[in-house]
Amino acid sequence: MEMKTRLAEDLKAALRSGDKLRLSVLRLLCALIKNREVEKRGPLSDAEVLQAIVASCKQRQEAIEQYGQGGRQDLVDKETTELTILQSYLPRPLTSDELQAMVLEAIREVQATSLKEMGKVMGILMSRVTGRADGKVVNTLVREALSKS
Repeated sequence: MEMKTRLAEDLKAALRSGDKLRLSVLRLLCALIKNREVEKRGPLSDAEVLQAIVASCKQRQEAIEQYGQGGRQDLVDKETTELTILQSYLPRPLTSDELQAMVLEAIREVQATSLKEMGKVMGILMSRVTGRADGKVVNTLVREALSKS
């Protein structure tokens, strides 16, 4: 099922069930997707919708940190719940072993031997792990692997 279709159906279901928080999150997500479609001047692919969801998750994580530092537990709880709803639309996260194997495979593909070629490796990897792994973690693993070789 296409991501936008799934989101629209879940939005309708949340509206019918009266789940106000889920409804609010899905409306914001649909608006974000619509804005990106307007910017692009065309429909978004599933990968682009996934990127929008990942970006929204990152915003929530940053907000959770900020609210936590500010001592606003009520807002931390709200953002955490919203983050959980958004994460339900992301694919299963990669385990550290799977991610490490993908890093080594990408390095072999590019035949990278130094940190100068890190950009090529990251380009290949990020297209494969979008929504399944954090870019910072991937960056660290690639940097470590290239430093060893």
